[in-house]
Amino acid sequence: MQYSREEDLKKFSSLPIEWDLDPADAVTLYLEWGNNDWHAEHPPVRSKDDFAYYFVLDNWAQPPMLRLVMRNSEATEDLWLMPLPEELSASMEEEFGALKGVFMPSESMKEWLRSRVHAS
Repeated sequence: MQYSREEDLKKFSSLPIEWDLDPADAVTLYLEWGNNDWHAEHPPVRSKDDFAYYFVLDNWAQPPMLRLVMRNSEATEDLWLMPLPEELSASMEEEFGALKGVFMPSESMKEWLRSRVHAS
């Protein structure tokens, strides 16, 4: 598998990245049974032309990965993928402990990602 570089994040600065979209909520939004606005945190998906762009921390395997995901009602695609930088390992352990899964990045991870997406 070929990994992305952190410098590559600048390419995505024009995307409407949803920094607070939890991966579980994204799946719920884009599956037919979950596409409603009963709690109105996110607008309902109306067509296959509706996309969400969001980051996840995936630590099912080693090394843990940061991913930028593009999702619509038909597919999911990783646009960017990189092992979690060593400088963020403590944040992962503090936030998630020994839990394995796919999570919304911690606040320090989001700060790290934002600074690279919006780097000049």
